[in-house]
Amino acid sequence: MELTVFSDEYFMKAALTEAKRAFDADEIPVGAVIVCKKQIIARAHNMTEKLNDVTAHAEMIAFTSASNFLNSKYLEDCTLYVTLEPCTMCAGAAFWTQIDKVVFGARDEKRGYSQISTAMFHPKTMVTRGVLEKECGELLKEFFRKKRE
Repeated sequence: MELTVFSDEYFMKAALTEAKRAFDADEIPVGAVIVCKKQIIARAHNMTEKLNDVTAHAEMIAFTSASNFLNSKYLEDCTLYVTLEPCTMCAGAAFWTQIDKVVFGARDEKRGYSQISTAMFHPKTMVTRGVLEKECGELLKEFFRKKRE
């Protein structure tokens, strides 16, 4: 795999860096970045434990940060890169942002939005699945393996 600047893999690596921060903070290691015009405008990772907030998923925090950066509730011309398939809450929030594209790494076979419906995003939102899927999935597996030890 060739890692070129501004490729999906390039930005997913940035999301993986966020996921590793979550891992180090003993949070489920999910990371997200939002890109607008080839610039990362928001970085986030899961913070549900630290904030004692079940809605503090990486995507939700990234949406808020990107909206603040753009001074807009809509994230037009933006792409969300997230290491794990969004849950239905995060997919629903993505719908309301009208984000142009969602790119995710590992599938979430238990809680991912696709377990409910594949039509959760805004009709104009493009979805790309499986970018750096192995790396994203391995970090999650390692986290839960350590939890069972």
